[in-house]
Amino acid sequence: MKANLRHCAKTVLVLLAMMVTSVAQAERQPLDRVVAIVDDGVILQSELDNRIDTIVGRLQAQGTGLPPRDILEERVLDQLITESIQLQMAERGGMRISDNELNETMAGIAQRNNMTLAQFEQQLAAEGVSYREAREQIRNEMLARRVQQRQVGNRVRVTDREVENYLQALSTREPSNEEYRLAYIYIEVDNPNDESAVAAAREKAERLRSEIVSGRDFREVAVAESDAANALEGGDMGWRRRSQLPSLLESVVPDLETGVPSQVMGNNNGFHLVMVRDRRGGESNQVIEQSKVRHILVRTSETVSESQAESAIRDLYQQLRDGADFAVLAREHSDDPVSGSDGGNLGWVSPGQMVPEFEQAMMAADVGELKGPFRSQFGWHILEVQDRRQKDISGEVRESEARQAIYRRKFDTELQNWLREIRDEAFVEFKDEYAQETEESQQS
Repeated sequence: MKANLRHCAKTVLVLLAMMVTSVAQAERQPLDRVVAIVDDGVILQSELDNRIDTIVGRLQAQGTGLPPRDILEERVLDQLITESIQLQMAERGGMRISDNELNETMAGIAQRNNMTLAQFEQQLAAEGVSYREAREQIRNEMLARRVQQRQVGNRVRVTDREVENYLQALSTREPSNEEYRLAYIYIEVDNPNDESAVAAAREKAERLRSEIVSGRDFREVAVAESDAANALEGGDMGWRRRSQLPSLLESVVPDLETGVPSQVMGNNNGFHLVMVRDRRGGESNQVIEQSKVRHILVRTSETVSESQAESAIRDLYQQLRDGADFAVLAREHSDDPVSGSDGGNLGWVSPGQMVPEFEQAMMAADVGELKGPFRSQFGWHILEVQDRRQKDISGEVRESEARQAIYRRKFDTELQNWLREIRDEAFVEFKDEYAQETEESQQS
């Protein structure tokens, strides 16, 4: 009975989506149509086409080769399904991204690319993406990351013994600031206990490596074949220091020649290829800039909604702008009990020590400047940088930095597992030719 009701609900959902779409379309324009039902949501053909156009524009701007259209369509649709599942989880959890928070993020993206917002908008237009579409896509990505932090972050634990072992291993290495721009391909093994599945995945990874060595673009292979979450970005991992590398890659990457793929590496999850696209740094002395920071945190809870928390932090921000004492407000209102009791003081903070949203705001602030309000996984913040200094940390690794590196490695692994879990547990029904293509793909 429940299954019948669920099916009826999906049918009504599809009909309503088609009716709404038909009203919105101008006369004689083709109707938008549903290509997939995902739990309580639908994915429309227009969404799929727009996302493909965005990805194609970005890859072409990077000079990355494109896979055949049908392969790209299949992989983008799978990305939209996974995204839809997470956005529905965010909605059920009452999560939202305010326009103010989104505006600050857009400004930060433009700033990191050495652009004004106007220049950023022009760059998007040159890639065939409207600023409004980009804003909504980034809003969705922010929501998905927030869901991931809540769901996956709870699975990750870093023990004191792991930190001790990490520091001991680090002490035997040559100190280095070298960073690597990496591209990555992951071939998943559906069932690690099935020897034939393991052998097929290894054979596929070896074949892809041979094709890359023979001249096929690594990033194009990642787009077409990789099972990693960053596949549609050409497998780009960004810039990573050695301490930030997954443990499987840590001993391999420093010895790789730029532009040459690694040998196939395997673990319990599947098989991996990595390539160093670029290098920078490499000096042995490690001088970093530290910031002396204080902050006020307002968390959401069962009794404090997202909108209430945002309203409260904005009221505190205005009080500070009007001359209120930061330390007094932190003691009275901050939901960070440790720093709050000390007037919001976090002490000297090193790069990589705080969550990305906090670090981004901290690095963008001038000494004495209030920054915020902004949102992180912990809640709403206001911060002030009180001072900055250069500190030589050669031969020294702080415990917090070690924990951060271990946490990131574990988080990346757990994220892959969790994304696979929620995809397997979701109700997904493909429509029209997409249903036929999916069935043929499964049979092959």
